Amino acid sequence: MGSVTVTAKQLEVNRIVDVLSRAIAQQRLRPGTRLVEAQIVETLQANRNHVQVALQRLAMQHIITIETNRGAIVSQPTAQEAREVFAARRAIERAVVEAITPDALAAHADSLAEQMAAERQASASGDRRETVRVRSEFHLMLADLCGNRLLREILGNLIVRSSLIVSLYQRLDTPSCRCDDHQAILDALHSGDSEQAVQAMFHHLVDLESQLDLTEQSAPDINLREALADL
Repeated sequence: MGSVTVTAKQLEVNRIVDVLSRAIAQQRLRPGTRLVEAQIVETLQANRNHVQVALQRLAMQHIITIETNRGAIVSQPTAQEAREVFAARRAIERAVVEAITPDALAAHADSLAEQMAAERQASASGDRRETVRVRSEFHLMLADLCGNRLLREILGNLIVRSSLIVSLYQRLDTPSCRCDDHQAILDALHSGDSEQAVQAMFHHLVDLESQLDLTEQSAPDINLREALADL
């Protein structure tokens, strides 16, 4: 009975972490947003203790910050942290691309084609939030293909932190990830040119960072209940 209880609790904590992470990655919750425990409990119909554990985990991942007398807030990365996150992404995503085998690519050819179609559709829709969500999935999909769970876990964290950075520092109100860049990476992988794929990913991430104005920005007011709805 004890193991079942622990497993159920862990699953519930994972659910809360996943919902909050997705809300941040999709820029529904922007840097500086205060995460009121009572509102999370109500909105997600969750146990308060589970919410507290989830917030602690997110704090350990540097996705949120827990401050004395203020509680939990969505982290506000500094310009230096932004540079460090993108430097880390360049290293991790190089390793991801290098680890993708022709067999893995072939086995998931249909899923990759669907991903690119979804990116084009999201772009055409003009829905920024959906475009951000779909294009972030490309990077995570490649991490899934590489077969290294640790790389996938690290990149998942970096993707969420990148979304915070984009929320704060992006210069133009346009999606930060372009599907043409993604297609170039896939084309290189399909041709068997791993080094070209690595270079395409590198230039893609450099271009993404170049769109940022790395000066401190203030965050707008966010309605927490609305941000977490339907996730």
